[in-house]
Amino acid sequence: MIDVYLSGVIGTTGAEPLDAVLDLVSALLLVLGGFLSLAAAIGLMRFPDALARLHAATKPQILGLIAIVVAIALSVRSWQALLLLIPVVVLQVLTAPISAHMVGRAGYRTGTYNPDGLTADELAPDLDDAQRVFVEPAPELGGRRLPSDDDQARSRRDDEGRGAL
Repeated sequence: MIDVYLSGVIGTTGAEPLDAVLDLVSALLLVLGGFLSLAAAIGLMRFPDALARLHAATKPQILGLIAIVVAIALSVRSWQALLLLIPVVVLQVLTAPISAHMVGRAGYRTGTYNPDGLTADELAPDLDDAQRVFVEPAPELGGRRLPSDDDQARSRRDDEGRGAL
């Protein structure tokens, strides 16, 4: 009985062992993708300010998504599924850095970041130049001026008082 079972498995053309290996790789990639997505979620909750949260919102989230998409492609083994999954990854890879950049700029301009955590502040000179050029309030800020250092410090104190993440 054991010989019949072993000869059936060993005597195949190699499709079943390859399927088992692909299923195992798929399962490992799903676990890795889930772990990276969980790490991104925990980072979003635990990091202290908007600039630190950008790393959690982009890097592990994108890598986790890619691992999950590759796992799906390996488990389905279909060209139609692959053609459906490729735009998902491409759109995420294109939009996540852009949205993170915009969130970072908004966090910087509103003062919801820790200036002590910056090693180099490359945006401050550009904003100072823009503030000198535009004497009237900037229309992209809804007619408001950029917050002063006092406004930013007050915003940080308010966030700390509310128990901000």
